[in-house]
Amino acid sequence: MKTYDITPIIENIHKTVESHRVETGAYARWLWQNEKGDREMGPNPYGCADAANILYSIGAFPRDPGERAAWVRVLQEMQGEDGQFHERTHHPIHTTAHCAAALELFDASPARPCTALLPYLEYENFKGLMDGLNWSGNPWSDSHKGAGVYVALNLCGAATRKWNDDYFAWFWDNTDPETGMWMQPRDLKVERRAPIYYYMAGTFHYLFNHEYAHMPLRFPEKMIDSCIAMYDDRETGLPKSFGTSSNFLEIDWIFCLTRAQRQTPHRYWEVRERLEDFTEHYLDFWYHVDWSKNESVNDLHTLFGGVCGLAELQQTLRGKLTSDVPLKLVLDRRPFI
Repeated sequence: MKTYDITPIIENIHKTVESHRVETGAYARWLWQNEKGDREMGPNPYGCADAANILYSIGAFPRDPGERAAWVRVLQEMQGEDGQFHERTHHPIHTTAHCAAALELFDASPARPCTALLPYLEYENFKGLMDGLNWSGNPWSDSHKGAGVYVALNLCGAATRKWNDDYFAWFWDNTDPETGMWMQPRDLKVERRAPIYYYMAGTFHYLFNHEYAHMPLRFPEKMIDSCIAMYDDRETGLPKSFGTSSNFLEIDWIFCLTRAQRQTPHRYWEVRERLEDFTEHYLDFWYHVDWSKNESVNDLHTLFGGVCGLAELQQTLRGKLTSDVPLKLVLDRRPFI
């Protein structure tokens, strides 16, 4: 694999973020309305949170104390009375975890306790949440709840050591031995109707919580096998659109491979081969994207997903993706994207 200088890509990412700036700490998620007319234009929880995430990732995070205080104030004022953050494209648990994670970059927390999620501190309520997720048809989106509740309760300071121990024990007990992923609770008999990559993308959300807490995976070898198989088979594995836009599915797959491999030497060179092959195709998108018109790089949320993918690839493929300032993956600091 040859070496790539991704500095021009990072410079375009920075310019794109700045084009979404409304005022200090306040960022729009989108610059233009869609055909449905349902986008929340102007300062938006995801616009603000993702601007902070991206600037942190590319080494352009605000340093001035007054400026940082303004960012914190803007985000904190978006919190609702029930302690949650709300935005129409995502479940409140996801939005709350995402905004709390952005505030953590400033060494700050939400201004109010997250009272709406406190009932999940009762184990039976948490188990009811997990049992009630749509494991059959949409494990990807519903993982936002199962992962987000851990992040929101921990970053808001409500979780206890006992609750966290029980949380990870649930995932240990419910790891699928065939795929190494989280496919459904073991005491539920669910017909799996979703594509395999939906389960991988859902697994990613639970995996970054495990990484944050330094918890072991039960079957890391099987997770690697599953990720390699879905990359090699585009008919029943990853979709054909994989790697052709800035989004989250790419970091989902990359992270599942790289972090599982930190726990096992299983198929090391085969993992490396797939990552290198993917990187060459993925960078073709980044070098040729129309930064003024492409939807995926002008939505700060999907742009952030792409930045995470580039950061994890640069960290893993040492010396292959170079830049003036190395990228940082926010997941190495705290959970949730």
